[in-house]
Amino acid sequence: MISNKILLQFFSRLNLTTLTVVFFVVFVALFIFLKIYILQPSNNSLSYSNNNQNVLGLNIPSNLDFCGEKIPANSIAIKEDLEQEFFNNKHWQSSAILFTKAQKWFPYIEPILKQQGVPDDFKYVAVIESHLSNVVSPAGAAGFWQLMPASAKNYGLEVNEFVDERLDVEKATRAACQHIKDAYAIFKNWTLAAAAYNLGIGGIKSALKRQNSDNYYDLLLNSETGSFVYRILAYKTLLSNPAHFGIKKKKLTYFAKIPLKTYKVDSSVTNIASLAKHFGCNKTLVKLHNPWLLGEALNNPEKKTYEFKIPKNLKSDYSSYLSDLIGEDGVVNEEKVVENQPEISKNDSLKSN
Repeated sequence: MISNKILLQFFSRLNLTTLTVVFFVVFVALFIFLKIYILQPSNNSLSYSNNNQNVLGLNIPSNLDFCGEKIPANSIAIKEDLEQEFFNNKHWQSSAILFTKAQKWFPYIEPILKQQGVPDDFKYVAVIESHLSNVVSPAGAAGFWQLMPASAKNYGLEVNEFVDERLDVEKATRAACQHIKDAYAIFKNWTLAAAAYNLGIGGIKSALKRQNSDNYYDLLLNSETGSFVYRILAYKTLLSNPAHFGIKKKKLTYFAKIPLKTYKVDSSVTNIASLAKHFGCNKTLVKLHNPWLLGEALNNPEKKTYEFKIPKNLKSDYSSYLSDLIGEDGVVNEEKVVENQPEISKNDSLKSN
């Protein structure tokens, strides 16, 4: 047995620093022992946060909603689908480009959504459909909203060998709004309306009936439609709250819309260069600012009125806008020359607004 006297002599020889170190080591050892062998793990309720967030440096927002409709918080399957979209690095590789595009094009899209009575969250549909560019898919969908020819025509857009109004950002946005509102009128739910934008109204109606459901989150759909809303939420979070992803960027600061002068033409045109002279600019400027014009000619036997938009300031650099209007691949739509059509003359209607 060690006597009290010996213990007192031992501790009297230790300085305060040594005692502190000894106490800390004993405390840590005791805590580890209790944590491993004595204490039970606490219950972990389901939430939209990633279990690996300390490693990834990311997490999923706890209160997600789409157009004010809350995302169910009681499903592990939904949580996993959200994680797949939020932590898929390929979505965020071009985030800097997306921020710039959003600052340029949201000022054109948002007012139309508001005017048409469509929730603002739907602007992110255009982001995931095209990355805000006039791209053309292998299936034939085109423009910011990736409308198929039949859908575009159904909502009043002209699509033929001379004209493709899916490439007019504002007209295409209005057509997309009509599609979204038609879907909402049927499903009474914005989430299902978004899914219907991807799969089609008929496709969602069929899935709901076949699976006896009235909820997007309960449906078994193809991988693209099944992840569509989750991807919207991921892009919504990225662009509205970039700090959530550790991106040092402030809230989006929108660019001013390009001041444009609009000319109305209600005749056939066989030479765009001649038309450009009437506008006081060159042919390239006409083609690039009016990407809906597919070739070097405009066949218009029915005397339909077309609006050509030309920047008021011809000396400004609009190259960043034009790269989006002609598509991310940087290739202007194939030109189609039509012969034996009269060039625009002084007698044709050419009005400026």
